[in-house]
Amino acid sequence: MNIYDFVVKNNMGKEVSLSEYKGKVLLIVNTASKCGFTPQFAGLQKLYDNFGNEKFEILAFPCNQFANQEPKTDEEIKTFCTLNYGVTFPIFKKIEVNGQNADPLFVYLREKTPGLLGDAIKWNFTKFLIDSNGNVIKRYAPSTKPESLEAKIKELIDQVN
Repeated sequence: MNIYDFVVKNNMGKEVSLSEYKGKVLLIVNTASKCGFTPQFAGLQKLYDNFGNEKFEILAFPCNQFANQEPKTDEEIKTFCTLNYGVTFPIFKKIEVNGQNADPLFVYLREKTPGLLGDAIKWNFTKFLIDSNGNVIKRYAPSTKPESLEAKIKELIDQVN
């Protein structure tokens, strides 16, 4: 099993196979619109402007599991991100990232990048970097600013055939 075996839903509820992103470096992020880290949308968009979307893609997955920081509907989330941060990268359907109802993609990402205290995601804006072959490279903490990932993303993009 690899990242390309997963099917997720876009924010309109349509199924999207991650195999559509084969050959691209991916940054997968669980997001929220009422979080102290919400301004990271600007940094994520800057990465997307610099590198996307021929060989790089950001996939945002809103989540309301952390202090009710994503109470909006899928449509409201998309509007908020577009109007406030100019987001043009894909924002998917709101999901859970931990617990019994965790989305299978995030179960997989967590298993591939366990931390010292287990594999649970601790907060919004946890980031997972995936290489162009679908390998999970690294998990980054919510406090890791998107711009600090630039060099690693460029390195992985440069390896894309």
